[in-house]
Amino acid sequence: MLFEFLGGLGLFLFAIKFMGDGLQKAAGDRLREILDRFTTNPLMGVLVGIVVTVLIQSSSGTTVITVGLVSAGFMNLRQAIGVIMGANIGTTVTAFIIGFDVGAYSYPIMALGAVLLFFFKKNSIQNIGQILFGFAGLFIGLEMMGDGMKPLRDWEAFIDLTVGFSDHPILGVIAGTLFTLVVQSSSATVGILQGLYSEGLIPLGGALPVLFGDNIGTTITAILASLGASIAARRAAASHVLFNVIGTVIFLLILPLFTNYVEWISGVLGLEEKMQIAFAHGTFNVINTLIQLPFVGLLAYIVTKIVPGEDRIIEYGPKHLDKTLIEQSPSIALGQAKQEVVRMGEFAVNGLQESMEFLLTGNTKHVGITEQLEEAINNLDRVTTEYLVELSKESLSGNDSKVHHSLLENIRDIERVGDHFENLVELIQSREANRVKFSDEAMNELKEMYDLVLDAVSVAIMALDKQSKDFAKDVVTKENRIDELERVLRKRHIYRLNKGECSGSAGIIYADIISNLERIGDHAVNIAETILDDNRYNS
Repeated sequence: MLFEFLGGLGLFLFAIKFMGDGLQKAAGDRLREILDRFTTNPLMGVLVGIVVTVLIQSSSGTTVITVGLVSAGFMNLRQAIGVIMGANIGTTVTAFIIGFDVGAYSYPIMALGAVLLFFFKKNSIQNIGQILFGFAGLFIGLEMMGDGMKPLRDWEAFIDLTVGFSDHPILGVIAGTLFTLVVQSSSATVGILQGLYSEGLIPLGGALPVLFGDNIGTTITAILASLGASIAARRAAASHVLFNVIGTVIFLLILPLFTNYVEWISGVLGLEEKMQIAFAHGTFNVINTLIQLPFVGLLAYIVTKIVPGEDRIIEYGPKHLDKTLIEQSPSIALGQAKQEVVRMGEFAVNGLQESMEFLLTGNTKHVGITEQLEEAINNLDRVTTEYLVELSKESLSGNDSKVHHSLLENIRDIERVGDHFENLVELIQSREANRVKFSDEAMNELKEMYDLVLDAVSVAIMALDKQSKDFAKDVVTKENRIDELERVLRKRHIYRLNKGECSGSAGIIYADIISNLERIGDHAVNIAETILDDNRYNS
């Protein structure tokens, strides 16, 4: 009995993830952009949360994406709470799918899915095959779990336990919470609950508290995703917990009334047992959202008090790009674009600084910050380039055309700086993972070169911001020193290798680090040369 149940649970969990992955691929990789673009207010956040969760069949997945967006500064806490509310509603769709008895057709559906997966090369067809295969596996897993649970109807201790949930609803909530904490899928635990109820193993009054507990337990994924993340991310996760706990308290207070309502509506609509649980699940989350949506600001205030502290939020979105200026005043729009490119440059300086701190301290918090900064640079690269492409369609003066071309080149160089400091972090991580040690002499040399490169990039961004040729000339001078220092450090490195003072693995990482730093210096001088606009200063 236990093996059949666990095997069915494993198949169910695999199938729902496999189906969700297929749906996500079919929907494209723009789910994050959808969340970012359309969550302008909590109500829109609810709608987007529903849509995205239906697409990927995972409220946990939606919540994890949301936590990441809050941490990155893409959305604020109020918007995130709306998305989380919507995710709770969206996840009930799985329970409704389970409510339809299509078990008899699951094997031919799985066979069709397998054919599409293994006999077609086109990605879109394979995605459909993956969705069908996972969809069928979901029902086969449920059938296995149901067969495994059937003997429980004759086990007196289990019957007493489930009946006890009706007399002590808190026990039911705890049981649902703990089980979902272990399984990490409310869809799975709700599916099991539907099976228990349809087999007559648990009364409705006992099933509903377990259902409420399932909703609390599903918040564990968001909590795990927020561990080690920013304070903003932890607040988003805390709001998910608070939302479901408040909803559970409200519905426990009206449990007899809610039970009678579900029984009445089931009789009116002629709902089967599994569909009754699905309907109760949907009603719980919709009514909970309607009750708490007007108090999003209060929820945000409460979680701010629960998770106190200041947080560093990197705002990925553009601050200066106003599309209305493109037609109205192209010259001003160009100036706005320049300010956004300068922001990109400041992110590049910060990322380089964080990678240096990681090298010197080994503190992994710097890794997370560099990842966010590199992603912010990539996002600004995309939106600013699109803005400049739109601007190129307008009539620009000769000088503005020159600036326009220079900004496009600056964007490319700054984006490459981001790639290089990401490479540096990976090299340092490799050093840590393989327990490679640098000598004090090597560390001092790397810090010397880091400082010089950081200085060159900082001055290059200042030169861009101020359009200063003096700053630009200073960058060229610094870059010449960087090139010279790289040659000196390589000679010292070879000397240490020949004397056996440096291991081969340490030497490779050391050489790669100074190589990446030298290339960053090249990109800094490229920025400077767009300001100098003179070949005399080529390095």
